[in-house]
Amino acid sequence: MPDSARGSDSDQDLRTVLDRMADGFFALDADWTVTYANEEGRRILRSAMSDDALGPDESVEGANLWESIPGSAETEFYDEYHRAMATQEPVSFDSYYEPLDTWFEARVFPSDEGLSVYLRDVTERRDLERRQRESLRAIQRLYAVSSDHDRTFEEKVEAILALGCEYLDVSNGFVTRIEDGTQHVEVSHAEHPLLQPGETCPLDEAYCKRTIERDTLLTVVDATDEGWAGDPAHENFGLETYIGGKVEVDGEQYGTLCFAATTPRGEPFTDTQRTFVELLTRWVSYELERQRAAERLERERDRLEEFASVVSHDLRNPLTAARGRVDLLADESDSEHVEAIERSLSRMERLIEDLLTLAREGDDVDDPEPVDLVALARDAWKTTDSGSGAFRAAVDELEISADEARLRQLLENLFRNAVEHNSTSSRAEPDDAVEHGGDDVTVTVGPLADGDGFYVADDGTGIPEAEREQVFETGYTTDPEGTGFGLNIVAEIADAHGWAVRAVESEDRGARFEVSGVEPA
Repeated sequence: MPDSARGSDSDQDLRTVLDRMADGFFALDADWTVTYANEEGRRILRSAMSDDALGPDESVEGANLWESIPGSAETEFYDEYHRAMATQEPVSFDSYYEPLDTWFEARVFPSDEGLSVYLRDVTERRDLERRQRESLRAIQRLYAVSSDHDRTFEEKVEAILALGCEYLDVSNGFVTRIEDGTQHVEVSHAEHPLLQPGETCPLDEAYCKRTIERDTLLTVVDATDEGWAGDPAHENFGLETYIGGKVEVDGEQYGTLCFAATTPRGEPFTDTQRTFVELLTRWVSYELERQRAAERLERERDRLEEFASVVSHDLRNPLTAARGRVDLLADESDSEHVEAIERSLSRMERLIEDLLTLAREGDDVDDPEPVDLVALARDAWKTTDSGSGAFRAAVDELEISADEARLRQLLENLFRNAVEHNSTSSRAEPDDAVEHGGDDVTVTVGPLADGDGFYVADDGTGIPEAEREQVFETGYTTDPEGTGFGLNIVAEIADAHGWAVRAVESEDRGARFEVSGVEPA
């Protein structure tokens, strides 16, 4: 600090300003002697100086900084002050000051006369930064746990409860199910004997009674001080710290997710901590909903498989017997009714086959493989009863990622739909890319313009715009001989792959089915 700040009458105003500063300030000469300190600076220095180093009335002026403070040579302050003195360049740094359990931001300005040092208390800022880092780590760890497909739901919940206890600095975390006025502890990471999995108690004797009555979290930082003494929950569990929220499944009450300790917290939960607990309650709610939906889906799949078994065995057997009888009848009679019966039996066989296909195509495709769509489409066309139709490929090959057998079923159904529902009397002359089946409908397969999938189009009569969404519904058909399952199966197969399918008008004003969201091989 310049000599003018050491006590000359002309600089009394400057010293008055420095004394009024909230920041600590002191000046050192070139020999590391304290030449001046404001009130906060004196408080800071006195806290570290030995009693022998202090002057009259505990004055710090005149004391050698490093000789007066034991162990100061091992501190960051020592290194940074010397660097500023040696380089004659200002330095700025944060450092922990143990005597006052405080973090200071130090700004050091050198001159020919020594150093001017400003110390600002940044403990609160550092604590906030620390809490933010802890919150970020907690969120990252929460994401890692929640996205771990190798863990069961219970294992994930146990892990996030342990994570929450660590983050909130409490010893108990638990998830409850509330049913018929009773609290059931379903999963927990807890030391408290009454908060172990399988423990139950009347809801009236639990903190969760108040939790489920609120739309926001219930928080308690000192239960005794907040009037819980005498409450059955407090007498039963003895919890002094508590934070918990409702868990709902499909909009209905399930239970709670809570964290607690038997000692008071001493300070309120921060907004970030409250948000963290709210996030956990929503995650548990979502996982329970997903689990319940998966169980429903599994039950439906079991019923569908049972239905498919009935269709396959109990219906096909009498149908086969009926067809045998009709063949015998045809040999014995030339009645016009025989042909009608045969058509009905064929339609029944087709209906059974479509139902079985529909039952098989509901599961998601987990292991798609590279498939040449064009080559598969050509082969599928050859096995389709295409009548006098024709096939055209817009490109020579198109590699996509799919389940080959189910993709073939999708193509066959679209081809069959085009052939059975369309007929045209005029068409452009086919080129070498066309495989002929006659002079009726032409079906074209090619990639979408944006490369997101493929299309199957025809030059037939098309689909009215008002019916383009209905065509994928179960049982919808305009063909008296149709089953109404063909395009529904197409939609099911597309959905199992994670694709989307829609019906639009083709360039030839026929029908065009666009399959999007398709991954290239």
